[in-house]
Amino acid sequence: ETFGRIDILVNNAGVNWDGVVWKMSEEQWDQVINIDLKGCFNYIRAVSPLFREQNSGKIVNITSINALRGKFGQANYSAAKAGIVGLTKAVAKELGKYSVNVNAVAPGMIETEMMKDLPENIKQGAIDETVFKRLGQPDDVARVVTFLCTEAARHVTGEVIKVDGGQYI
Repeated sequence: ETFGRIDILVNNAGVNWDGVVWKMSEEQWDQVINIDLKGCFNYIRAVSPLFREQNSGKIVNITSINALRGKFGQANYSAAKAGIVGLTKAVAKELGKYSVNVNAVAPGMIETEMMKDLPENIKQGAIDETVFKRLGQPDDVARVVTFLCTEAARHVTGEVIKVDGGQYI
């Protein structure tokens, strides 16, 4: 309303509710799928008519390296984030003819509010997996998201860019 149009959508909402699959409740599954995946779908569906009409737009979905590799105790989170990868690629194909770029960013362990209460051994395990031997910072992810929202990325679509300090490799 204030600016008269929408040019960029960044889907960054996410929760986790960890547990091994044989102990995971349907509520745990549904909450993570609904917020992480369905929420992303709902926002994309809402902006798609606007982006088609203006023949432009940028969508960046935040996924996770665990979408690509799975993670013990995170079947719901890994599935939701993997769904975002598939959603990103499908929507990139659907909206491409309207000059809309749709990409995803897959962070590794980033020092955010969401991970502040993790046990130290879990944080250290993530640090040990990286080639830089440190956790990422929110601005490491923000810089890639910002790039994807600029004209410098005008020919980039349907991609998943890992921001993980080499944690995945």
